[in-house]
Amino acid sequence: MRLAVYSTKPYERPFLDAANAAAPGGSRPALELLYLDARLSASTVGLARGCPGVSIFVGDDASAPVLRELHAIGVRLLALRSAGFNHVDIEEADRLGVTVLRVPAYSPHAVAEHAVGLMLTLNRKFHRAFNRVREQNFALDGLMGFDMHAKTVGVIGTGKIGEVVCRILTGFGCRVIAADPSPNPACVALGVHYVPLADLYAQSDIITLHCPLTPATHHLIGHSALGVMKPGVMLINSSRGGVIDTRALIAALKRGAVGSVGLDVYEEEGDLFFRDLSSQPIQDDVFTRLMSFPNVLITAHQGFFTHEAVTAIAKTTIDNASAFERGDINPENRVTLGHIAR
Repeated sequence: MRLAVYSTKPYERPFLDAANAAAPGGSRPALELLYLDARLSASTVGLARGCPGVSIFVGDDASAPVLRELHAIGVRLLALRSAGFNHVDIEEADRLGVTVLRVPAYSPHAVAEHAVGLMLTLNRKFHRAFNRVREQNFALDGLMGFDMHAKTVGVIGTGKIGEVVCRILTGFGCRVIAADPSPNPACVALGVHYVPLADLYAQSDIITLHCPLTPATHHLIGHSALGVMKPGVMLINSSRGGVIDTRALIAALKRGAVGSVGLDVYEEEGDLFFRDLSSQPIQDDVFTRLMSFPNVLITAHQGFFTHEAVTAIAKTTIDNASAFERGDINPENRVTLGHIAR
């Protein structure tokens, strides 16, 4: 089968090639991969002509109009190179009969460790200290942090990634509380206490987000939630940008209600992340305002970016497409209408 792979970067092509060469199917690669630098959008749909399958990443547009155009040129498979699927109109895909397959688990350790890294960097101000020392400034003023030990950390979402975060933080000696519609027994065994969201907001010194973006979690962290959090709270988001109302967050930062923010995602990141924009002005005024705060640390959606995770993403993507061609897909990897109701 021919698979159009949108938004491919130089770093991932060797992983996809290796996974394709190693896939079952004899001496030849399992799939014919058509690598496309372009993002999937209404204007680039035509690049997939002749391909029954399309693979996309988090910045691609798989909205209803784009899906209809893909379906019209014969696309029947959408293979996501991600666990999240908020960039896909699942209802329209279901109506059209387009199968959507994702990578539900690649390396929960990668994202969890990145989230904790953001916490440690913001707390102990590693980024500021690095720049100071390079300029031969060895003063410690303004670099004071706090002991993570005995601090209360609120974890919103305790799936595979949230569970690893809980393991790391309990190892630091933190008091870990959590909120999730489906409590994780492994977290309970670690001593994590599940509490209502309102209590988590009020008690936490640090809040870290590990929930999917669904209608129920869109702008979960908005004016109301921010208004009841502890003064000086640290907020970490390595899930999906839309879980936070960025304008509400900026307002809270301006009034000093939030102590520090670490973001690996941003709700309008599609026009920014995974590209080199260093030679041009940023057109997103909200993002520019967010970057102006000295207590905000932003990374460009790199939480997943480890050798182990990219290897797993490539393998599962190839396996998903090959299984679709054989008519033997893994139901755990399929995204259905039931997912958007969760």
